[in-house]
Amino acid sequence: MKLKNKYIIIATAGVLGLTSCNDTLNVESPSQMDANMVYSSTEFATNAINGVYVLFCEDPYTSRMCGVWMQNTDVEAMAPSEAVATNHRNAVWPLQAAGNVGWGDVKKVWDNNLQAIERANQVRAGVDNSAIGKQDEMQQIKGEATCLKAYRYYLLCNFFGDVPYYDEAAKWGDEIDKPRTDKNIVYSRCLQQLVDIEPNMKWSDVNTGGIERMNRDFAIGLIARLALFRAGYGMTKDGTMKRADDYLDVTSEELTVTYEDVNGNKKTAQTSTQYYQMAKDYCQKLIQLKPRDLYPDFEQSFINEMNYTHDNNAEVLYEIAFVQSYGGDIGWSFGVPNTGSCAQGTTTAQVAITPTYYMSFADNDTRRDVCCAKYSHAADTIQAVTSTGLYVGKWDRARAAVELGSGSSKGTGINFPLMRYSDVLLMLAEAENELNGPTAIAKEALTKVRARAFANSPTYGDDVTNYVAALATKEAFFNAIVDERAWEFGSEALRKFDLVRWNLYAKKVEEAMRTAICWGISTNEDLMALPDVISKYPEAVNYATWADKLYYKKVAKGSQKNRKSDIVWLNEKYKIEDASETTGWYSVNWGSNMLKRTTTYVTAKGEYTNVKKTTNKDDGTIIYQLNNDKNSDKYLEEFTIVDGEPTGITRKDVYAASDYFTRLYRGYSGGALTGNGVVPYLLAINTETISASSVLNNDGYRILDAIMEKGTNVEIATIEKEYK
Repeated sequence: MKLKNKYIIIATAGVLGLTSCNDTLNVESPSQMDANMVYSSTEFATNAINGVYVLFCEDPYTSRMCGVWMQNTDVEAMAPSEAVATNHRNAVWPLQAAGNVGWGDVKKVWDNNLQAIERANQVRAGVDNSAIGKQDEMQQIKGEATCLKAYRYYLLCNFFGDVPYYDEAAKWGDEIDKPRTDKNIVYSRCLQQLVDIEPNMKWSDVNTGGIERMNRDFAIGLIARLALFRAGYGMTKDGTMKRADDYLDVTSEELTVTYEDVNGNKKTAQTSTQYYQMAKDYCQKLIQLKPRDLYPDFEQSFINEMNYTHDNNAEVLYEIAFVQSYGGDIGWSFGVPNTGSCAQGTTTAQVAITPTYYMSFADNDTRRDVCCAKYSHAADTIQAVTSTGLYVGKWDRARAAVELGSGSSKGTGINFPLMRYSDVLLMLAEAENELNGPTAIAKEALTKVRARAFANSPTYGDDVTNYVAALATKEAFFNAIVDERAWEFGSEALRKFDLVRWNLYAKKVEEAMRTAICWGISTNEDLMALPDVISKYPEAVNYATWADKLYYKKVAKGSQKNRKSDIVWLNEKYKIEDASETTGWYSVNWGSNMLKRTTTYVTAKGEYTNVKKTTNKDDGTIIYQLNNDKNSDKYLEEFTIVDGEPTGITRKDVYAASDYFTRLYRGYSGGALTGNGVVPYLLAINTETISASSVLNNDGYRILDAIMEKGTNVEIATIEKEYK
């Protein structure tokens, strides 16, 4: 059931929300509607909680936090322009947040989250003070508010680091200009509130709205997720990545959570290890109390969303109920591109997929071609894309079950999942491994996820059974979880935050770039023949079979020319060794996009970018004309030789990493794979917000450490040959 009250400017009695205008830190005057009246009925209280949900339909979430700002990682990455941007998403994508201190979009995101948190706090207080607050439906509403608050703090802490914490609803006259609170305290306090309310919430299959409203299924999963973040790493004020155990007194009350596991055992979480135990306990709680199977088809969850249908007590625990023509960028900035004149409207695709992510999938993994779209739509015709033109494949407005219309753009109404059951399984596997190594519990959970991905694989035993069995150490199993979460959740806005809590952000982006370089080297015979190159990049030989080009044909015409199945591929990952096989096939660049070659022509007098060669067959002479502009007929050097004599011209080819990969992470490493190990992933608090506060600032947090340059390509080799 979609949120029909989406257009209501919510009038919670006594709402004292933080505004999204210049006076962000001022409390609004009380509503004329009395709080006792609002929370005297479940109908009015439902309208109040809808006022929190409705903020999902605003641009700061639908576009920015939902996907566009969840880059750049080893999985999702949108290549920015060459120019160094300020106050623009082109500064977010390459990890150059220092350029966004004055960007209004950052302020809108900050305000949107704080407003949602304040509204959620108001709902929690309203239920607590209500005469009917103990009724089941009112407790469910309080649970939804608690989940919404916790999820918004999860976003704030991962985007901004330490943030002001508002434990209770603001009251008229309260001082709400608060300094930053350590993110671990925020996680702990949100967890305690979730733990306290979760047993009173309803399961998705009995809750009004099902998985389109936050429910007990999701609450349990959210507790597990936040427990993992509380156990993990985060950016500290001194600019380093640390766990709470490394720098805080975790025995303090504000960092402590008490709870009961599914068997009624009372437990306390303070240390990182204890929070891993908490994550395990809550994953097992959901599995024991409300078990369910994964869909046999990995794509089914996303098909449901494009069909505007949903199943309760199934794979999706909660998905945001976007409404057509009002909210949601799924299928607009997020999904398969639709350009030109399209029956289902157009896109402004801004969430892309890295080519190394596509290539990382095992051959028979059915998830690859769901996560990665190597096609797009142009004027309702299917088109092949190059390796650096991959986008999100899970959602495609061209496949939407409703008529969006050729003039449509944003507001597709396609839902977005915040948690699927496979997430719970992999969180259980990860937590169990952290506590006890790769036990049967951990391996069983991982196996369930891989079993679905490789269900019809002719090498199922190697892909699933033998693969999992071979993970004999804690380190090996952890690395497998890191990989599995990438393959399972690509483009679901999880990878960036996962890399942060694992403290693997720097490692993974450097691995992605180095893999791209080695792959590019492997496609070039001249580079592979250079001992110095192979000595520096020995892994290049491992990619010798990876494709330099992919070959395809379109197999449908007329009305059947825009389906995913209307394009077929001769190869999808590996090289075609016999060139004769490619006759009659079209091609797109694949591994050849990983490097760039800069060619110049050197003579005794100078170095030029352009040479024109004219052969005179009558007298057997050749004229060479050189300049730096191929469109000009004015030459800086010109000479004639007899055909067959040395030209005196050296062709110099300089090979380097492509601009694509250089720009992706330039705020961290300048593109040179020499990062310091700490990615400046946090956003800067907007200067307008800071100027309105007496306590907020951007000191520390590595925000100003981002390299504000275009990026330096990694130079691989220079090959010089006589030009003839």
